Amino acid sequence: MTDVEVFLKRRIIREIDSRKQELIELCSSLIRIPSENPPGDSTEISRFIAGYLKQFGFQVDFYEPKERMYNLVAGYGRDEGKHLILCGHTDVVPAGDPFKWNFPPFSGEVKDGWILGRGASDMKGGLSGIIFAVSLLKRLNLELPGKITLAIVPDEETGGKYGVPFLLENGIIHGDGCLIAEPSSPLNPTIGQKGAFWFKLTVFGEPGHGSLSPVAGRNAIADAIKAIAKIQELWELPIPVPDEVKPIIARTKRYMKEVEKLDENYQKVLERITVNVGTISGGTKSNVIPESCTVEVDCRLPFGITHEKVAEHLHRELDGLGIRYQMETFGFRGNANFTPPDDPVCRAVIRNISSVTGKEAYGVLQWASSDARHFRAHRIPVLQYGPAHLPSIHGYNEKVAVEDVLRCAKVYALAAIDFLFSSSR
Repeated sequence: MTDVEVFLKRRIIREIDSRKQELIELCSSLIRIPSENPPGDSTEISRFIAGYLKQFGFQVDFYEPKERMYNLVAGYGRDEGKHLILCGHTDVVPAGDPFKWNFPPFSGEVKDGWILGRGASDMKGGLSGIIFAVSLLKRLNLELPGKITLAIVPDEETGGKYGVPFLLENGIIHGDGCLIAEPSSPLNPTIGQKGAFWFKLTVFGEPGHGSLSPVAGRNAIADAIKAIAKIQELWELPIPVPDEVKPIIARTKRYMKEVEKLDENYQKVLERITVNVGTISGGTKSNVIPESCTVEVDCRLPFGITHEKVAEHLHRELDGLGIRYQMETFGFRGNANFTPPDDPVCRAVIRNISSVTGKEAYGVLQWASSDARHFRAHRIPVLQYGPAHLPSIHGYNEKVAVEDVLRCAKVYALAAIDFLFSSSR
């Protein structure tokens, strides 16, 4: 690290500490704007963010692939040199029953060191951090040897079709690395995710009078139960783990044990197909043999198997039952993916987490899925790091610690300096 970089980083830390209240208020303001998805209307929050950035001289471009769903893109720096994307989403899951909250779900109140409200952890704490960090670098008139792009998307919580994929597929954003401000552990950014395979299975029967079952007709619900039993056997399917990901899996197991305090049963999810039968519907009346039954299933796939192979396996198993069925995919679908921990963007983020906290940091795998998979599909190295009170995400009484938001904002700004000033590509 050069003397110039050391000076810049020290100055940035001082500036963030001195402007702490501004960052907190920005986060609170974002929470106070309801942006639930569904319905997915990002108009108000997008206008607010654009107004915040424009006061510091940013040009903000709007892209609307679906009515009232706005992607915001703003950049700072020069086109020559390396290019870093900082990404976050404005949408949040619905707040649910407001009477089950201990405070108004969109209060944005700061109390006892916590910022309260829906989206505080997922992910308006992280979103405020990247917006604040980039605006601060610009306000300090730093001459960057490359460029930072803010990509603020409206549609992550329902699959992301109108957000990151739209921006990438249309060539609106590009970069040498990306940091997504999604919630994470304070010392453990996520550098990889399991794959996802969501599918709907409809089983067909033959209707008849319920008093004649099982002699007459064919009960679609009974056949669906047989199919579900086969689907759940995916958990026991042996998966060969590729050698290249074994070290990352080992580190993630350490993280699950030491940080998450999860026992070995939970650690198994890293190397197995998880199966969740999320919905089931069928039949019309108790005295009518059901003609159809539909189940929706969420499977998460480890490294070593693809969703195509899982589909082939399921068809073989279901065909062997002699039932009539139709299987179609929906929602998330993709294979397990990761960014090597020695990639420059991973090194920059992990090094500065350790620098800011004074503790060991290392990347881990996520057993869910995210927008990161889209960046990797476009050959953009990516990882996720953001402030969060993990137990409150998607639940009632969501909150985020003020100090976590502050810490992450520092990491975002310092990692951007490290990444852009590094000569390695």
